[in-house]
Order: sequence, then structure tokens, then C-alpha cells
Amino acid sequence: MIRLLGIDPGSINTGFGIIDSEGNHAKHVTSGVIKVTGDTLAEKLKVIYQQLTDLVLEYNPVEVAIEKVFMHKNADSALKLGQARGAAIAACAMQERPVFEYTANQVKQSTVGKGHAAKQQVQHMIKILLCLSEEPKTDEADALAIALCHAHSREGLLRMQGVTGIRFGRLQ
Repeated sequence: MIRLLGIDPGSINTGFGIIDSEGNHAKHVTSGVIKVTGDTLAEKLKVIYQQLTDLVLEYNPVEVAIEKVFMHKNADSALKLGQARGAAIAACAMQERPVFEYTANQVKQSTVGKGHAAKQQVQHMIKILLCLSEEPKTDEADALAIALCHAHSREGLLRMQGVTGIRFGRLQ
């Protein structure tokens, strides 16, 4: 069993989802949304960094998966998203957790079966796949989907490489 953290970064809400994964089975551990507060960009990035650091220390995930930046129509939004991603990646890297990146299409393909699935479809499938009592919030569902995408990708890599385990938090 391996514990994985999925992160859906955002400058207003950052979703997180932690699952335990073994083979083709995944179990929900915890998930939620970090409400990014603060008056300045530095204060907001500090909130993301601190809260994700606390989550990593409390739940001890072995690996972390995060969504790759995609180009927004608005350059300012893309920059803010990139900065939120940077704070999230730094929080995990400072705790020596390897970070894996996936595109939104890879995540949707892995969980819903369609690379251009709607957010509601992702929420619904996450509820089903993780046997949740209710549909998670959008950012929370995205983070859980990222964690599941990594679990599926990771298992495929292990099988292809004939790997039997992990060592020091890395595929061996």
C-alpha cells in the first residue's frame, strides 16, 4: 500500500486529495480545499506552502502528483496559477517527496475515460471510484483525480519495468 497526494493548485482554492493505493485498488484517506487567503501574493503563496507542508507532515504521502499548467486565455491568471503550483511543489520538495506532473487531459482520461470530460463527470466518477458518500467539491475532486491518475500511471510503470516496490519514495 502506498500513500499518494494529489494537488489541484489554484490562487483562490487549492484542492488536495490523499489516497492509499495498492494494485488497482484505491482508498480515500482525506481530501479538501485550501482556501487561499491573504492580501498580497506573498501571503497567499505562504498559505499554500504552509498548509501543504502540514498535510505532508501529518499524512506522510510517499509521492505527490500535481496538475501541469495549461495556457489560460488570461496571461495574469496563468501566472498566478504557475506561482501557486510553485508554492505547492516547493512545499512537497522541501519534505523530500517526489513530485509527478500530469496534464488535465491525462487526469480526465484516466478517471473518466475522456480527455475532455466536464468537471461534473470527474466529480461523479471520483465519488464512484473512491466509494464516497457524496460528490466532492470541484477542486477536491480534481485533486483526488490527479492522485488516482498517478496511482494508475505508477502501477503501469511498475508492471512495465518489472518493479516490485519502492525505495526512498521513488520507483525502483
